[in-house]
Amino acid sequence: MDPNIAEVASRIRSLREDLELTPEDMAEATGRSVEEYLAQESGEKDLSFTFLYKCAAKLGVDVIELLTGENPHLRGYSLVRSGGGLSIKRRAGFEYLHIAPNFDGKLCEPFKVTAPYLEEEQDKPIHLSRHEGQEFDYILKGHMKFAYEDHVEILHEGDALLYDSGRGHGMIAIDGEPCIFLAVVIHPQEASIS
Repeated sequence: MDPNIAEVASRIRSLREDLELTPEDMAEATGRSVEEYLAQESGEKDLSFTFLYKCAAKLGVDVIELLTGENPHLRGYSLVRSGGGLSIKRRAGFEYLHIAPNFDGKLCEPFKVTAPYLEEEQDKPIHLSRHEGQEFDYILKGHMKFAYEDHVEILHEGDALLYDSGRGHGMIAIDGEPCIFLAVVIHPQEASIS
């Protein structure tokens, strides 16, 4: 399932209005200017996972509710078969496959991520994102250049890292092929969403 950006943006706007939050409140919560926030809320700009996660936290809902309009409902365990999950497309062709979207009360968000190899990114600074909590990444296939503030690491199949995702971090696929990795975004204790 590929969430429609206009539908997701509409859900964000409706929830914001229902909770009587202003665009200024949401801009502050998402770390954007009011103009940037409104462009995303209107569906004019792509919605990054970081933006969605911050919106969900401010609105008091699970990020899956923003993406699908449904509340996660599974308790105990969630099984997603090979190739299943909730597809989230974002910046420069990155594809995030949420592999436990229907589990209620998640303490983390697990994704199978495919980072495309883009020649034009190879000699540019890597875009850095920030979101509260920690992130665990495990390389399944390919090679990745990982930037963490002013540190750069090259990762290969089987390499793993855990980091404070509240600090600037980003990655690109290198060596001429996509990089596929498991990314587990771990919510901070006080911000876990049920």
